[in-house]
Amino acid sequence: MSGRAVTSLTNPTVKAVRALHLRKEREETGLFVAEGLKIVTEAVELGHAPHILMFGREAEGHLLLRQAAKAAEAAGGEVIEVTQDILAKVSRRDNPQAVVGVFRQVFTPLADLDPNSATCWIALHRVRDPGNLGTIVRTADAAGCGAVILVGECCDPFSVEAVRATMGSIFAVPIVKATEEEFAAWRQSWPGSVVGTLLTATVDHRSATYAKPALVLMGNEQQGLTPDLAALCDVNVKIPMRGRADSLNLSVATGIMIYAAS
Repeated sequence: MSGRAVTSLTNPTVKAVRALHLRKEREETGLFVAEGLKIVTEAVELGHAPHILMFGREAEGHLLLRQAAKAAEAAGGEVIEVTQDILAKVSRRDNPQAVVGVFRQVFTPLADLDPNSATCWIALHRVRDPGNLGTIVRTADAAGCGAVILVGECCDPFSVEAVRATMGSIFAVPIVKATEEEFAAWRQSWPGSVVGTLLTATVDHRSATYAKPALVLMGNEQQGLTPDLAALCDVNVKIPMRGRADSLNLSVATGIMIYAAS
């Protein structure tokens, strides 16, 4: 397989890929890191060619790697064979994946969404935890949701932690960014139900009416939905707590709501 070999940790490309762990660098370059042959293959199958493809010697003969390399080269990308040390540095892991891809970030404009193209959509207000966000993107993909809309100041969906948690779904689900004001204005023309979750709600999530397409709006991990955002909802519901725990992890609660609404 073609592709140059790099062994130095101080190589400019290696340093540039390592720097993508920083949000500032991701925002300036518009690039992000995805680890593992499965995720890279998923990306290529969905039309996202790697901008840079790094691989260790143990992956060299793999058919899927050859296909990813061909896609990268056809798009003008770089294919590089690297050492285990470089893979570990780039991944910041002691046992790194044998394949690492660098891809261009894609955000879908709010105005481009077609509400009637899916039965369920997710909006997250000020989500803070990248693991939660990545898991929600993966669940949204599994359930066939139309998009994940990030409202207000959210964590980065293209951080290494978030991308890992999506297990490749970052390439399958449209990701949208909107301010609170943009979301509030856009929501006015939503053709179905806008549903929020509140601990103080009186309607059980299982007995609510979800007019399709349903837009599920979830608040952040600490405060939940703000009063302003809750006021945008047609109905606010609660997920009953039967044990001693008084709340659920955000990604678990969102998963329950996705399947209730869809």
